[in-house]
This record gives sequence, C-alpha cells and structure tokens, in this order.
Amino acid sequence: MKGLLFTYALTYGGAVVSLFNPFVGLLIYICFAIIKPESMWHWSVPAGNYSRIIAIALLVGWAANGFGNWNIGRARAVLWALLGYMAWFALSSLQAYDSVVSWHATEATAKIVLPFVVGITIIDSVQKLKALAWVIMLSQGYVAYDLNMSYLSGYNRLTDVGFGGMDNNCNAIAMACGAGFAFFLGLAETGWRRWLAFIAAAVMTHAILFAFSRGGMVALIIAGVVSFFLIPKRPIYYFYLLLAVVVGLRMAGPEVRDRFFSTFADQAERDTSAQSRIDMWTICADVTVEHPVFGIGPNNFPVLASRLGLTEGKQAHSLWLQVGAELGFPGLGFLLAFYLLTMVRLWHLARAVDPLDPDIANSCRMVIAALTGFMVAAQFVSLAGLEIPYYVALVGAGYLKCYGAVGVVDPAWAIENEESLHPSDSASHHGTWPVGHVVSRTH
Repeated sequence: MKGLLFTYALTYGGAVVSLFNPFVGLLIYICFAIIKPESMWHWSVPAGNYSRIIAIALLVGWAANGFGNWNIGRARAVLWALLGYMAWFALSSLQAYDSVVSWHATEATAKIVLPFVVGITIIDSVQKLKALAWVIMLSQGYVAYDLNMSYLSGYNRLTDVGFGGMDNNCNAIAMACGAGFAFFLGLAETGWRRWLAFIAAAVMTHAILFAFSRGGMVALIIAGVVSFFLIPKRPIYYFYLLLAVVVGLRMAGPEVRDRFFSTFADQAERDTSAQSRIDMWTICADVTVEHPVFGIGPNNFPVLASRLGLTEGKQAHSLWLQVGAELGFPGLGFLLAFYLLTMVRLWHLARAVDPLDPDIANSCRMVIAALTGFMVAAQFVSLAGLEIPYYVALVGAGYLKCYGAVGVVDPAWAIENEESLHPSDSASHHGTWPVGHVVSRTH
C-alpha cells in the first residue's frame, strides 16, 4: 500500500508541481526510471503510465519556462555527442533489416535522451546537482536494499527472476555504476549523509556479489582500482577506501569467488557461457566490419542471430560490440564520445578545483568512478537502454556547465582569486560560480 501511495503521490502531485518547476519533474522521472514502481511493488502498483504522465508535465513545464538555459559551456561537446548518437540511431533505423523493431528501440532511446536534454538546460546550481545525485543514489540504493532483503530472507530474486525486466547481469551493471557513485558522493558529504551514502554503496556491492555476474565483479574491482587513483591523497580518504575493500571482501563468499575466477580460466576450462560470449563478440566484430556505416539496425542483432549462426533472439552480451554491429562505427563512436568526454573533462575539472573546493572535486570523481564501473561491466552485457549511466553522466555534464569554465584556470591563480570565482558565497561549498564565466590561463 505504501508503494501505491508513493507512486500516485509522485505521479499526480509531481505532475502539477512540474508545470511550474520542471526540475521536480526531472527528479521524479529519473527516480521512476530506476526504481520502476510496477516492478518494485508489483503486488500493489498496477501497470500504468506513471513515467509518461511525469514526462508530459516535465516537457510542458520546460516549454513554459522558456526551454531552459542553453549556455551550457564545456558540456556542449557532451550534449552534441549524445544528440549525434540519437540521430545516428534514427538514421540506422531507416536502413534496418526489421525497421519496426528498430523504431521501437529508437523511441525507447529518445525517452532517455530527451530528459537529458531538458536536464542540462534547467540545471544551473550546485544545489540542483546535489539533489539529482541524491535522487540517483537513493533510488538505486533502495533497489539494492530490496534485493538484499529478499536474498537474506532465503530467496535470491536477482538471480532467479531479475528486476525491472532485466536479468542478474543487467542489474549488476546498474549496481556497478551506482556503487562508485555512492562512495564518492559520501566523500563529498559530511556527518550522517556521508555514512548513508557509504551504506548505499555497500548494499549495491553486495547485490553485485550475489548476482553472480562475472562482468559486474570485474567492473567492481576495476572501479576500486580507479578509485584508488582518483581519491584525494589524504589519510582519512584512504581509510574509507580500505574500509570499503575490507567490507567487500568480507561479503564475498566461496561461491562468489569461484564464479569470479572462472572468468580467467584457460580456454579448455571455460564454461559454456563464457566461451559463447567470445564467439558472439567475434561475430559482432565481423558484422561491424561488413556494415561499417549504419550497421544492421538498432536491436536487430537478436532478429538476425539465427542467420549469424546463433540461437534465434540471442543478444551479443556486449553493449559496445553490439552497438557497433547495429549502428556501425559512427554510432559506436558517438556513444563512446558521450561517456569519455564527460569523464576526461571532469578529470581536468577535478584537478583544477580541488585546492579551491574539494567537495566539487569529489563530485566530479564520483561520476568518473561510476561511469568506469558501467563501461567495464557493459562489455559483458547488451543493454543500451539502461538509464542510470545516462543520468549519472547528466550530473557530470551539469558540473561542466556550472563549473567547466574554471577547468581552464590555473589552480594557484584560482586560489588567489577565490572571491571572484565564488562571488555568491566565497566561504561556502554551496555557492555557484557564474555559468559561462571564462578566465584565461594568462591571468
């Protein structure tokens, strides 16, 4: 009953508020995209158009408020990469073997891209970025909490039926993305908020482990290594990272370790699942070379799987290789550029602002860590429609919009001129630097 009240209150109450404040609609839309009310509370929440209602109100509110602020600074290249991916998606659909399947996939992708566009134009402050980050973290954390409770009660729902129409491997991608995000969000917070974020990171990590997803486990380890290099060089932060590693190792039981080490077995010892993925990846590479421009069409790999020597309806079990096969090299290039540009530019921004505002630097790092986990795990699962990495990237793009101009500032100069960069609240980490404020390195 609580789930039903929660869903109805956010849907209808949120829709009204979104007409005047579209940012509220954006937060609710992203929350629903992650927790999927019909799946989370399937016994009480009937199938409905909850996300669609919020989306319509969001778009109407966005239009009524002048379509936001398009002065997005260093986030412009990130946005253009995503729009290029969306455009290539549509163009590839025109060339697809099964255009009906492709256009359904195009529509689903547009439902992710459009909220991103709305978000990057209406986010204009750190307060909004923090609110977005917390909605993402709490939503994914709640999903992980619910799956943990099911597992601890004796029923591993994640491996048996999955969640939200996704299997254990797909959910492991979402958790790998969310765990790094939650950990660095904790570093950017203080007091009880820090520990709440750390707890969310822990339950997401545990969900990856009992999902028995080798891709998720590899991604988790690589994200941990990346976090070691990203983390500020301060003893307390190293302590938090060491604590995370100890907790993670403690949660990994014998079955988890056996499943993980099977990833690195010799070919003769690989299980059927692992070997079949190698075969499918090879087929994907061959298809991409044969159809290098537009590919075979969005979501058409399963349609043509039987003609490629695979079981009918088979996915490629690699997001990147399947995108290459279905959209060609340009489509794959746009998608990779979207994520990599976000990460690289945030890395430079984090280095520039760290002496001035460590919390902002940690917020940049949380996006980098999250997307690293996602990009690694995505090599093992085909799921172009997973929404959380797009919205994590939106957080990163928001920081590039609000603070990106400071990324070209020499850190020493920035410290000397803190008041000019932080005019609204130079002593606080919650102020905002002016959007579009560009300062030359020659100052």
